[in-house]
Parts: sequence; C-alpha cells; structure tokens
Amino acid sequence: MKRGNFMLIGRGVYTLSEAHRLTGVPVGSISRWTKGYDFQYHGEIRNSPPVISTELNPIDGQPVLDFKDLLEIRFLNAFREHGVSWKSIRIATEKAKDLLQRTHPFSTKIFKTDGRTILAEFVAETGDKVLLDLVRSQYEFSKVISRYLYGGIEFDSSSEATLWYPLRRKKTIVIDPSRCFGAPITSKGRIPTRVLLNSYEANKSFEIVASWFETDLKSVRDAVTYEQGLVN
Repeated sequence: MKRGNFMLIGRGVYTLSEAHRLTGVPVGSISRWTKGYDFQYHGEIRNSPPVISTELNPIDGQPVLDFKDLLEIRFLNAFREHGVSWKSIRIATEKAKDLLQRTHPFSTKIFKTDGRTILAEFVAETGDKVLLDLVRSQYEFSKVISRYLYGGIEFDSSSEATLWYPLRRKKTIVIDPSRCFGAPITSKGRIPTRVLLNSYEANKSFEIVASWFETDLKSVRDAVTYEQGLVN
C-alpha cells in the first residue's frame, strides 16, 4: 500500500456521486461546498472557497470525501432547505469551526447538545431572520437538527461521530468508516447492502439471499429496502 493510501484507513471514502447517493444532496451542491467555485461579479471573476474542510487527496484526479464530510453535507443541506441564506451558513460554519475547534463542527455531539446556544452567537452578525427563528423556536430548531440529522448517529468520547445507522431506530444497517471504506453494510455479517440488493434482484427471493450469505432474513429485507430508497 502506498503511503498516501494510509490516509484512507478508517475514514470512509466516497466519490461525489456516492455522497449524492447516500445523502440525496445534488452533486452540484456537494461539489461547490467541498471544492468552491468561481463566479462573475460586476465583470470580475471571483472565487467562493469551500465551506467543508475536506482532508483527503484526490484519487485518479477525482475528489473524494470522508465520513465526516458526508455528515456535514447533510447538515448544510438541512440549513439550505429550511431557508437559511448561504451567506449566513458560511459565517456560521467558519465561526463554529473556531468556537468548537473542529474541522466539521456540525457533525459533532457538541453541536447536537448545544446547537441553539452556538447559533445564537452568529445571529447578531448575520441578521438572518431564519437563523434567528431557529434560535428562538425549539420547534423550528428541532425540525432542522434533531431526529433527521442526529437520529442513528453514535459518537465517541471526544464527541466525534463514529457510526451512522441510516434507518435510525433499526440498527440492521450501518455506515461505519472503519469497515468496507464506509459503504453501507449489514450490522450482522458486515455484508455490503448493494451486494445483497444485486443478489435479490437476480432471483427475487429474500430467503435464498439470506442462505447464500449465511445471514438473517431481516438483514436482507432491510438492506434491499434501504438500497431501493437511495438516490440512484
């Protein structure tokens, strides 16, 4: 293994299209948030820098993301869908990085437990009404970050996200950056969910697939359901 490849161990590895498939966020948005982009302003070409601090080097010339990037993308997308302005998101992101001393502040347990207080510090500077509503209203804040963003995520002792159970209450499927390069797998047997879907589509029998891979029927059913619900 080349020296640079050791950076990939235990972090999860996702192309932009794979990140899109797992999060549902458009590839174009993921690209702008992680690579930045150029735009024209009064006849001048200007650059908007990345808002997500990706740390992995490109592979074969293509950008790749890790597990923390994946979770941060989900959070930023929730902000945008709720109507928070891009300017406010950028300011809040940079200040959250400084305040929490984390490269991916929103995907940490610290933000999960104290997000409203943290956001309150950014409202005065941004003047963003939607951001202000998030701080004032427990209901609005919960709509953005509670169950959707943090349901099914487990954290380590340093408050970093370590596992993501995308079916939330069901823990039959897990995204674990330390296994299979972060591809979705079954909790029992560690079988990639895409492999189980392909096998099921070949014979249309959950029982046969479970027998082939020596796993339980529920894991196969949940894997197929999960894969069929992803963006393809």
